[in-house]
Amino acid sequence: MLKPCMVLLALLLWPFAATAQESQTPPKAATPIPADAVHKANPVKPTPESIAQGKKYYGYDCAMCHGNNGDGKGDVAIDEKLKIGDFRDPATLKDKTDGELFYILKNGHDHMPAEPIRLKPDELWNLINYVRSLSNKKAQ
Repeated sequence: MLKPCMVLLALLLWPFAATAQESQTPPKAATPIPADAVHKANPVKPTPESIAQGKKYYGYDCAMCHGNNGDGKGDVAIDEKLKIGDFRDPATLKDKTDGELFYILKNGHDHMPAEPIRLKPDELWNLINYVRSLSNKKAQ
């Protein structure tokens, strides 16, 4: 009696195991950022108000991976053993334009999901202004 129950249980659980394996796909490969996106200028000036708004969005969506202070050591990054750059270090983003950052936020990058709908363009620019401000605080 025990053997037929075990076989039935295995048959019932098999689809779930197969689905779990399929869902563990590697991160998508980084696609080149289009030139027009690279050269896109940030239309939002990094005012204290803009940076404060960006900080709010950062706390909602970014801190879990990038860390509360931008150090790249958020809970998810630690749990998933992700290597994320330290935004407090000016070298981390020195070769990235605001346009590139905007494109990455809109379309995702590696393990980072895209943010195409929830935040409006000005909100994304505020977020970029905040992230840029993190390296300025270290220099002060």
